[in-house]
Amino acid sequence: MKKRMFFIFIGVLIIITESFSQESVLASKVLRINAINPGIEYEAPLFNQSTFSINVGVGYGGSHPNLTTYASGWLYLIATFADIYYRNYYNLEKRLKKSKSIQYNAGNFFGLRMLTRGKALSSNFSRTSDYDFAIGPTCGLQRSFGKINLLFDIGFVYYFDTKGNDGFVPTLELNIGYNFGL
Repeated sequence: MKKRMFFIFIGVLIIITESFSQESVLASKVLRINAINPGIEYEAPLFNQSTFSINVGVGYGGSHPNLTTYASGWLYLIATFADIYYRNYYNLEKRLKKSKSIQYNAGNFFGLRMLTRGKALSSNFSRTSDYDFAIGPTCGLQRSFGKINLLFDIGFVYYFDTKGNDGFVPTLELNIGYNFGL
């Protein structure tokens, strides 16, 4: 039932982004396979210089301080994830004026990110709940070198689990992917 609801939610989000994407001029639709945290990402324009993306896969992560029990040392978690992202690219026109590429949404951005992680496939610590969520603002850059994509962002998120445990933590993302234009 949870999987079915998840896929229905994803489908509705894609339909919504498709309906908004007709207004876009600068941002473009991209299907991407990411490597560092393996996943499939779909990024679609919402407005002229902003996009909505959803990335689902299996990835590496650490622990959130208030969501961890029985842990010491370097902590790792391999789990399924869904990463939902709104990005506002603020320098696309400037990049075009300088004859730089904006293909596959290459540019600098401010964004809002929501990340949810599922049950651990492998971990060296215990979590207070099998599911956790994080939401917060980020800023970063995305560049494309041919079909190769590089994403880097930093931010600050509020995280919580299904049992009411929560906190704040800085976040960092680095990903390399392969772009398929749509």
